[in-house]
Amino acid sequence: MEMRPVLVAICLLLVTPITGSFWTVGSQVVMDPMLVCKKTRRLKGKLADICRKEPSLLKEIARGVQVGTKECQHQFRNRRWNCTTVRRSLKKILLRDTRETGFVNAITAAGVTYAVTRACTMGDLMECSCDKMTKGNRLAKFARTAEAKKSLPTEGDWEWGGCGDNVNFGFKKSRDFMDAPYRKRSDIKTLVKLHNNDAGRLAVRNFMRTECKCHGLSGSCTVRTCWRKMPPFREVGNRLKESFDGAAKVIPSNDGHSFITEGPTIKPPGRFDLIYSEDSPDFCKANRKTGSLGTAGRQCNATSPGVDGCELLCCGRGYDTRIVKEKVNCGCRFHWCCEVTCNTCLVKKTVHSCR
Repeated sequence: MEMRPVLVAICLLLVTPITGSFWTVGSQVVMDPMLVCKKTRRLKGKLADICRKEPSLLKEIARGVQVGTKECQHQFRNRRWNCTTVRRSLKKILLRDTRETGFVNAITAAGVTYAVTRACTMGDLMECSCDKMTKGNRLAKFARTAEAKKSLPTEGDWEWGGCGDNVNFGFKKSRDFMDAPYRKRSDIKTLVKLHNNDAGRLAVRNFMRTECKCHGLSGSCTVRTCWRKMPPFREVGNRLKESFDGAAKVIPSNDGHSFITEGPTIKPPGRFDLIYSEDSPDFCKANRKTGSLGTAGRQCNATSPGVDGCELLCCGRGYDTRIVKEKVNCGCRFHWCCEVTCNTCLVKKTVHSCR
């Protein structure tokens, strides 16, 4: 199987029991799925089955981790912790059970679900295909649940058809790969990990949308054929980021097999909510013990009162200002047909950096 390396430090979280499956290029961590599969003697159950029998699926799983990584970096690009993929830093952070770790788990599970589902729809996997929905099949029934009814057609005649996204297959394979090594454990970190993994997958599956195509003479819409489609992954990331901001801290319950919220007045988390069991460091200063790289040297917005503003991002240490020159396209002209030519101009830009 041909596989190009994928920049996915987040995969440390997925395959923690598997060692020797990574190497570094510069400051980045690279996962080689082939090396993961070479460890199958030490793997058991569904995870081993994927490696032995479904190499093309493993490729899509790696692609999904990359999707999750990029979205994590987008969502946290302006925060003190910016989802860095520097190996030592991320490994230290993921060893703790903070809300940042919870988001990484969730967005990675969502990314794997998304990539595998999309591969089914595109016909890239022999193990699955798109979902050809009919009136009585499982996905059509799911589309009638409370979460999905909002996107169903409300006017005119319509019927299920076309080639919808097979999200149930993507959901299952994401769970098999990410959850299988931890299913028999009941410690608090495992319970939190499995909960957040599931929350990420649900952010994809339970927010599927309905798309329709009209049929009829002269462009009329006498009947519509409708199918289910995944939401844009940016919407998935936005939804999980909202859950991150409202994440609940939990502690082990007395039975040793579940968790409860730390405070009696805190609402118990639902399936869509993110949870954590350890407080986060402030990420203001570099700390090798916690994995924090600090914010010194990070660019900030001097006029923003938000998390990207110099006051908050620089943690009150102040910031330096400098003028830099950048090359940009300018004087662009369209030539018939069909070419655009531009000049290159130097523009001055004010940059603020944390001390």
